[in-house]
Amino acid sequence: MRKIILAMSVSLDGFMEGPRREIDWHLVDDELHRYFNDRLRGMGGFLSGRVTHELMADYWPAADEDPAAPEPVREFARIWREMPKIVYSRTLAAGPAQWNTTVVREVVPAEVEALKVEPGGDLALGGADLAAAFAAHDLVDEYLVYVHPVLLGAGKRLFPQAADRTSLRLLESRAFGNGVVLLRYARDRG
Repeated sequence: MRKIILAMSVSLDGFMEGPRREIDWHLVDDELHRYFNDRLRGMGGFLSGRVTHELMADYWPAADEDPAAPEPVREFARIWREMPKIVYSRTLAAGPAQWNTTVVREVVPAEVEALKVEPGGDLALGGADLAAAFAAHDLVDEYLVYVHPVLLGAGKRLFPQAADRTSLRLLESRAFGNGVVLLRYARDRG
């Protein structure tokens, strides 16, 4: 069975973006970008909200056309374009869209569980609001939290509030050369 894997970058004080939605504090160097690519290459699809999808769609469809772009950037552009994507949005037109994307309206637990039993790789979940919706339905199987060595003081929290206590089990931790630390947890369902 496929897993739903939330992967997000946060500041040390728990913010996934600054007060003006900035993410310029993300320290994604070649080492970390290669790690992301290696993890994502085998995934079965991306699950994201409208805002995250639009941010990605503004840059990644043609990022590999820039001859000055580093190889990890060019490689991720190809991964992103080819990967099936499901975008959860109430404002985008439902149905098929550009870049191997399908738009759906709501997070319906039975539909997500049906996705999990389909063949293919795990599903990468992105976006704080969508992550909160998936977590509220206990649909997240793994949490990959990339902690960046910065304190923002304000912004949007990755986990603004949890409805219930959620038990997790540490699977992996890793420090990257740029100071980013990966904390990988599995949902501990007993």
